[in-house]
Order: sequence, then C-alpha cells, then structure tokens
Amino acid sequence: MSSPGATTDLFLALTPERVLDAVEAGGLAVRPLCYPLNSFENRVYEVELADRSRVVAKFYRPGRWSQERILEEHRFLAELDAEEIPVCPARLFAGGSTLATIDGIHYALFDRKGGRAPDELSDATAYRLGLLVGRLHVVGARRTDVDRPRLTSAEYARAEVDWLVAEGKLPRALERRFAEAARKICDAYDALIEEVPFLRLHGDLHLGNVLERDGQLRLLDFDDSLLGPAVQDLWLALPGRDPGSRALVERFLEGYEQFRLFDRGELALVEPLRGLRMIHYAAWLARRWHDPIFPRNWPHFGGAEAWERETIDLEELAAEIARGARAAGLAGAADEAAADAEETLTNKDLFWDWEE
Repeated sequence: MSSPGATTDLFLALTPERVLDAVEAGGLAVRPLCYPLNSFENRVYEVELADRSRVVAKFYRPGRWSQERILEEHRFLAELDAEEIPVCPARLFAGGSTLATIDGIHYALFDRKGGRAPDELSDATAYRLGLLVGRLHVVGARRTDVDRPRLTSAEYARAEVDWLVAEGKLPRALERRFAEAARKICDAYDALIEEVPFLRLHGDLHLGNVLERDGQLRLLDFDDSLLGPAVQDLWLALPGRDPGSRALVERFLEGYEQFRLFDRGELALVEPLRGLRMIHYAAWLARRWHDPIFPRNWPHFGGAEAWERETIDLEELAAEIARGARAAGLAGAADEAAADAEETLTNKDLFWDWEE
C-alpha cells in the first residue's frame, strides 16, 4: 500500500498512459486518445473509447474527500438524474460501484456531454437556470442526513484562517488585520444563518459549471456539493451588485419559484457568503501551492502585495456588511415602532370628531 505522500506524487504526475490504463481497468476498451480538461482541484481527462464515443475520467485529489463522501456525491447525481434533471451522473463499473481506485487514487467515469459555458446570463437564461436550480433543490431538500460538508463559518472559513496563521502563510504584519476582518464576516454570517434551513446544494454553481447546448442547460461538477442555504446556488451564478444583476436575480427567482418557494430573507446572506468564499479561496490556493499548476495559473498569489490586497478586500467587505446590518437594524426598529403605534391607535386618534 502506497503512503499518502507517494499517492499525491502519483496524482501530480498522472500521465495519459496511466489514465488510459484506469479506463481500461474499469472495463472499457479505449483508443489512444486522451487529453486533459480544465480542472485544478482534481485531474480530469476526456478519453475516446474503441467505439468512438467518449467518456470523462475524473481522478480525485488524494486526501481531500473520503470514499464515502465521494460516493455521496455520486448518489446525489443519481437522484437528480432519476428526476430527469440534466446533470452528468457517474457511470457504473462492472462491480456495481461508481468509484474505482488505481495507484491509491480514487476515480470515476462520466459520459461526455457537449456544450459551452455561457459567458453571462441573459434574462431568459437566468429564468431557465432558476427553473433548473429550483428542481435541483426540491431533490436536495428531501434528505439532509448525508456525509457532505456543511456551509458553516467554522468549517468553511474560521478553520482556514487558523491554518493560514499557524502555517505562516500570511505576512506577519497582516495576520491580525486579515484575521479580524475574517472574524467579523464570520460573525455576521453566524448571526444571519441561525434559523435558515440547510439542504443539499451544488455548492459551486458559477457559470463555468453550467453547460448550454441547443437551449438546454446542464449542471456539471458536483465535487463541492455541500449542505447549506439555498442562496448559495444563486449568488455564485449572479454575483454582481449592479441594478442589472439584481434584475437577473429576480428573473432567476421567478423560475426557481415555479418549483420551490425561496425565502428572500436569504439574500441578506450574499455578502457574508462572498466573504466566506474569499477566505476559503485564498486558503485553497495556499494549500495547493505545491501543485505545479497553481503557481503557473496564479503567478501573483502569495506575495506580500497580493496578501495586502486580499486583506483590504476583506476589510472593505466587512465594513460594508456592518453598514448593511446597521441600516437593517434601523429599518427594523422603525418598522417595530410603527407597528407598536398602530396597535395603540384608537378611534379617537383616527377621527377628529369622534365622541365617546
């Protein structure tokens, strides 16, 4: 049995020949055609089979997910596919499982689906995406006793800040500022999330994980599937703050609510969720820096100037969230005062000529 370090080395040095070996070991005859697809966390390849059809082979980064967590992702995909929701379910291997292992690396096979990611959402596409996500969430809400991560500040962001500090990834001069801004964002999220129900989500639903072909949308890559608030699968596809983006959010929700009600109070979570993702993303890059593809694709990450920018962005977002909370508090207090006044009004208050 290989050591975790040796397995990681094999993963980083995965060759097309070894990919073809894995697909053949899964019971499929292949042609010598294999090329990598865009993926940073895992290694993903398109492989041509002997019958000229193609499959996608996904090799999971060692140490990230347990076998059970990966299988839970596959079960969710199978549930969605059974409801005719356009996703890409994992194929079954000869033994009946959707997961196999080669050189200590877990991998799965998926049918190749064509299409391209939309550059941006039009009014009509936002509505169609809302329809699709609404259907996804109907299934996602059916079962929440699953072994997938939960979108809590503790798991998603606070632990990452602790790791960045403990490992010395942050410049010493920025440690306190970065951690303080992150804490404020996490506290704001915690205050808002208390009564919000969690359900199974896609979890990483930016437009790069949406395929469009012949007017149909398909959702890809459930690797980051988790339990969290419904709004997580909205704001990543529609992250803008301008009036045009807000109009698209309304079109998305019009579609969504054809299948499932959406509590618009969850929209208050968007900015704290944005902050949690910024923290999580920075730590993800720092954790993966040993992988050669990361320095190549993020050459400016990790230096003092980059961390200064990350810190300022977090501080500005924390301040914006605080301003929004104060404004909401003042509005809430005004509404309560108005309600109290309305409750105590009498006929004498309403009619100037009222007589007892």
